Amino acid sequence: MSEDKIHPSKKVYNEALQLSVGILKNIELAEISLELITLKTIRLARLINDYEMVRIMDLEQKGYPRSFDPLYGDVEEQNKFREYEKLAKIAKRLYIDDDALVFIKESIPILEGEKKNIFAAMAVVSELEEYNKLQKRFQKVSEHLASRRSFIHTYVTKKYLELNYSNIAEDIFSVIRQNVDNKIGEIFPQSIEKFTAMYENLTSENSENWSNAVHNCRRLLKDLADNLYPPHDNIKKIIDGKEKTIKLDEGHYINRLMEFITTKSDSKLFKKIVGSHLDYIGDRLDAIYEASNKGTHEEITSKREAYRIVVYTYLLIGDILTLT
Repeated sequence: MSEDKIHPSKKVYNEALQLSVGILKNIELAEISLELITLKTIRLARLINDYEMVRIMDLEQKGYPRSFDPLYGDVEEQNKFREYEKLAKIAKRLYIDDDALVFIKESIPILEGEKKNIFAAMAVVSELEEYNKLQKRFQKVSEHLASRRSFIHTYVTKKYLELNYSNIAEDIFSVIRQNVDNKIGEIFPQSIEKFTAMYENLTSENSENWSNAVHNCRRLLKDLADNLYPPHDNIKKIIDGKEKTIKLDEGHYINRLMEFITTKSDSKLFKKIVGSHLDYIGDRLDAIYEASNKGTHEEITSKREAYRIVVYTYLLIGDILTLT
């Protein structure tokens, strides 16, 4: 799957989280059939855009082809068999038993139906040999169903933990965002439109818009510098035993933000951490900006990279605004 797919909304995430809680309860308390649990898991996978698991759960519900012979049929058929085999491996339907590769072909509804029928037959059979034969098959079918239940339980548990963590992380970020947004409104409200434009650019599937979002990060940091530490005359500092000129003019907004941090914070750790992040973001943004001015392209390779730069910039602005 592409790393740049559109992620589910907050509402859908919450629905998926509640659904995962319900499915786990259904499994652990044996409240409903595994067939119904499979259908609910298909919905969970659809909600979170896990299309591979949708296919796997659909095969769990309907069953697999009887053979995976890679030499059977035409090229299209062979490719289908290879795809089925890949999905069966993920679903743990392929396993080694007595040095032989065993494939569970039957769907979950078929297995559950067979288990009920065998149990009913065992209650009325009179011959010991026939009873032992039924018991052996009953045990095998039960093992197959237990493996299906375990596979689904493991998947849903993993998704529950991911969804729950996502909610916790979002709640933490919401607190940070509220503080940052309030400060931005107080100190440089003229930049709020840039934040809005940045978000709109990130929701696009056009890579040019991702670059525009990153350019807005540079503009926001420059706006911040202009408000907190306007352009100054150059200053000289002793760094590592050598005198160095620090440029604080219009274009050197990162230097100006560094000077603001230096004058406002007594914490060496704060200066070191925030300063290093500021250096990294500033260098990256300036490289992209300078390349675009020359008509070349400092490529934003993915939406994920654009998101990363935007989030880093936002958190960095939040850190700097704590000094105001």
